[in-house]
Amino acid sequence: MRKEDTFFVGTIVSKFSFKGEVLVKTDGDDLSLLENRESVFVELGKDLIPFFIEKCSYHKSNLLRIKFEEVDTERDAEALLRHHLFLPLSLLPKLTGNKFYYHEVIGFEVFDVHYGRVGVITHINDSSSQPIFEIAHQGQQILIPLHDDFLKEVNRKDKKITVQTPDGLIELYING
Repeated sequence: MRKEDTFFVGTIVSKFSFKGEVLVKTDGDDLSLLENRESVFVELGKDLIPFFIEKCSYHKSNLLRIKFEEVDTERDAEALLRHHLFLPLSLLPKLTGNKFYYHEVIGFEVFDVHYGRVGVITHINDSSSQPIFEIAHQGQQILIPLHDDFLKEVNRKDKKITVQTPDGLIELYING
């Protein structure tokens, strides 16, 4: 399985028992994606390795307690700490309307209702409190906050997103 065919679901954050169980901090609030899975991919180095789930249950808030097959000791569990878990993209429910997954819109063109074509989404930076579209525009980068009030239309068929940004935001990057 290639990493670009998967999505991140969580990180193994701690050992739970002397029998090899681990605690996984999930990325989202839908814990059921992992809860009823037969297997998950664990990123070991640059590879995604399938690990089969023997038992999985809710622990606290966004933590899951998982027992993997053939992970039977504290030492086995310790070797998995801080590793990331992934699932195939095909397991994500389809979104409609103006809702989308970040990976889904990379490469989409962005149009502003007043400015016109802005450029192509190269990345969505979600490391701050407000996710931001990173858009390539004629060798420059334009940053547009991903805000419901700015988002007017997501057109999956034509791979276009229409936004309505505050006056002067785009010009700040182009004329600045």
